Amino acid sequence: MIFIGIGANLPSVSHATIRDTCLAALATMPAHGIIVGCVSPWYESAPVPTSAQPWYVNAVVEVTTKHSPADALAALHTLEHEFGRVRAGRNAARTLDLDLLDYCGVVSEWDEIPILPHPRMIQRAFVLLPLRDLCPGWRDPRSKREIDELIAALPFDQEIRPMGQ
Repeated sequence: MIFIGIGANLPSVSHATIRDTCLAALATMPAHGIIVGCVSPWYESAPVPTSAQPWYVNAVVEVTTKHSPADALAALHTLEHEFGRVRAGRNAARTLDLDLLDYCGVVSEWDEIPILPHPRMIQRAFVLLPLRDLCPGWRDPRSKREIDELIAALPFDQEIRPMGQ
């Protein structure tokens, strides 16, 4: 299974809301060779690390693709750019953030691109909670830890809440 994290905390210029931006990005993925399967429930989450930025809208998506991991990541970056993302620095506010979380359980080395599984995903409630909604039996391919164990180990200061569907 291939999982992508999707999120944003700024709407694109073409969409009224952040969630509309994310939904439009999902609808555009097939044009980039990425077929959307299941989508988790949507969540709102405070920025990590804590800042004065607006809250994020997040979900996790199960997809299929014929792309290699590197080509899939390149396609995701192209899609981010099309939706107005400007990479102004780490943890900056953004119109779209697409992360390749897990590509069929592949574990890559820390000097490879992309690093798989995503190196910070197991530290983020906004990834693990929607991922558990999609795949409650998921295990981290690197550590082999179960998702419930990873969620229990999250810092208590990460604010997250389900959005009305």
